[in-house]
Amino acid sequence: MEWSSVGAALFDLDGVLTPTAEVHMRAWSRMFNDYLSAKGVAEPYADEDYFAYVDGKPRYAGVRDFLASRGFTLPEGDPTDAPERETVCGLGNRKNDAFAAVLAEEGVQPYPGSVALLDHLAGTDVRVAVVSSSRNAVPVLERAGLRTRFDVVVDGVVAARDQLPGKPRPDTFVRAAELLGVPVSAAVVLEDALSGVEAGRAGGFRHVVGVDRGAGRDALTAAGADVVVDDLAQLVPAEATR
Repeated sequence: MEWSSVGAALFDLDGVLTPTAEVHMRAWSRMFNDYLSAKGVAEPYADEDYFAYVDGKPRYAGVRDFLASRGFTLPEGDPTDAPERETVCGLGNRKNDAFAAVLAEEGVQPYPGSVALLDHLAGTDVRVAVVSSSRNAVPVLERAGLRTRFDVVVDGVVAARDQLPGKPRPDTFVRAAELLGVPVSAAVVLEDALSGVEAGRAGGFRHVVGVDRGAGRDALTAAGADVVVDDLAQLVPAEATR
């Protein structure tokens, strides 16, 4: 990566900066499998379902898309729905409660390689932002000790407030670049989710970096990643590590 020609780096959060994807996966699994069991559905929710239907999407879209894969259609409901309500929003809020509990109990540590890249970029003119579908992005960044590193955070709260469609639409990434004052043609998107990579490609960004945390190198490339890495430390120039 020629960082000297880049004006901004737009980082997804879960799975790129922090392993919160694991927390999300456990929370989704608990919520969906409890629901399916109560409905007498034999085929359980599995990790493959997370990557296919949930990963990188706004929470309610993940609920809607997974339920559709099992033949369920629920009323949309309202974001204020109690977790006990059998609506798309109710189930999404049920999952959010599980996630908040796990985060409070276990905390989260950032990936060392991601911190290494942030350390390198801090010594350059590259501005940085977090672009996440999660409404929990700020608490996660705070628990991981990363919040003060970012000039801009465009998360699920901002997207809802500003009526920005979520990934795979590019709007949240475009908004982050706008807030940083950097054209998309000079901004790099760093994503581990297929929907996020698709968003970066659709937005016409300078580069789209796929971070393979489980989605698969071939799938990330097919979704539009220019380059795929296993760890963001691979994007730190060799001379910077000497």
